[in-house]
Amino acid sequence: MILKLFPQRPDHPLADAKEFKRILAELHVDKAAKAVDELVGWFESLQHAENFRLDHYFDVLRQLDDAGQQHLRNLVRDYLDSPQLSTLERQRLWELSFAYWNVVAGRYSACIQRARIDPKGRGTDAFNASLALAEVRLQAARRSCLKWLAYRYESASRDFWKAFGRSFLAAEGAGHAQKSVQLYPGQAGSSSVAQQYLHALVFFASAMDGLLPQQIELADRVITHFVPSFICSSDCRPDSLYRVDAASGSPPARLASHPQATRSSLRYVSTGPALPALEELIHVVERDEVPVGVNLGGGYSQKALLQVLRHLRIYWALQPPKRRHQRHAVKAKMAVVHGFDRSYALFSGMAPHPEISTGTRNWMVENVSRGGFRVCFDASAGERIRIGALLCMQPEGGDNWLLGTARRLNKLDGRANLGIQVLSRQAQSVELRPRRSGFSAAVANPGIYLHDGGEPGVARIVLPLGGFNVRETLDCSLDGSAHRLTPVEVESSGVDYEIARFHDQLLG
Repeated sequence: MILKLFPQRPDHPLADAKEFKRILAELHVDKAAKAVDELVGWFESLQHAENFRLDHYFDVLRQLDDAGQQHLRNLVRDYLDSPQLSTLERQRLWELSFAYWNVVAGRYSACIQRARIDPKGRGTDAFNASLALAEVRLQAARRSCLKWLAYRYESASRDFWKAFGRSFLAAEGAGHAQKSVQLYPGQAGSSSVAQQYLHALVFFASAMDGLLPQQIELADRVITHFVPSFICSSDCRPDSLYRVDAASGSPPARLASHPQATRSSLRYVSTGPALPALEELIHVVERDEVPVGVNLGGGYSQKALLQVLRHLRIYWALQPPKRRHQRHAVKAKMAVVHGFDRSYALFSGMAPHPEISTGTRNWMVENVSRGGFRVCFDASAGERIRIGALLCMQPEGGDNWLLGTARRLNKLDGRANLGIQVLSRQAQSVELRPRRSGFSAAVANPGIYLHDGGEPGVARIVLPLGGFNVRETLDCSLDGSAHRLTPVEVESSGVDYEIARFHDQLLG
């Protein structure tokens, strides 16, 4: 009876106000990774903490989460913008960031569940004043998990989408899904449970598997700007693009036709005013003007921003992107070499180079079209392919190498699926000599001449990234004939290459 009258105090270091203050102060260290690692440890320790009043427990979570935000931003910056990081260091940053958001989501979810299960429990009434903040932070943490998965082209599970959707439905049923709160101190703007869920739906529907991690981050910031203009409704509108069953665990999918019957958990997404606003932003950037009122989190080149904006326009358009060529299912092995240097050596026609033999991989082709392939390989074997990588491919039984580039990548349960666009079915390495004062330079630059896919009198040549110079005319020898190449423009580019167009003059 005495124990019931005088509840036990929580036996946890964070329950003591002075100790908690000291722990928070010591988190402000120079190394963001160390701070996040410590925070993850504290969040995990709270999983089995007992005798906390609910409002006190949430307050501890909130303050720990507040303390981690600057460190998390630093980790994103280091992960995306530090090319000197080793593979192991990059893996460590990913694991820390994903672990943080995953464990934080679990702790906020536990608070909300405890309030629902025991509405008259200790501290529940006081916690209810912060319920909206807890729910929005829960959804924001899940959305951050989704983004970190996208950085590695991994797919979220059905359980993830089910939890995400049911939290939205529960808040909607309680009447506060649209309630806006400031997510974190010092952060501009506000958000709601519904807005966080809608952001995740738009993010998934925008095909992040076709972007590089830096582009994914930029696309996410663009979505943050435009998501208030999107419309998520239980009614299917004429301009609805995507639908999702919030209770089922399925991710959003393109709306193929307008349904005759509906379920209460179905939601439909349309771009609303977002698409025309995106078009206007594209026009602004094309005029080389600085976008006003769009927080991109840093400075980006006009080219980088336009690539992302045009990508989003494709997936926000009323008409879905159409395949140019019909696909055919096949099962065949394919030898693959990636990278400009190895590709140049292979197309040079020389004897097999050691770098080629050691860098060759064997992938399984699952379908093929005139424009490319879809291949699969074991992602758990450490194979690392970036979107925009240059690939040389030879199907089993063939005697010709094709040149292509990685366009879309997604991973699930250790299996990777990669979409490859064929750039050329006939390629040849050439030496390019810049003409200076009427003479060709003694030192030649490498290039890969593409014999197909061009216009008459125009040559398409693959160069190392940054190798194109619009002021430099080039000479080369091709099949015993001399050619003079006058630069026109860069047609496209990838991780370590660019395809340039030249006026091609046959000299004899």
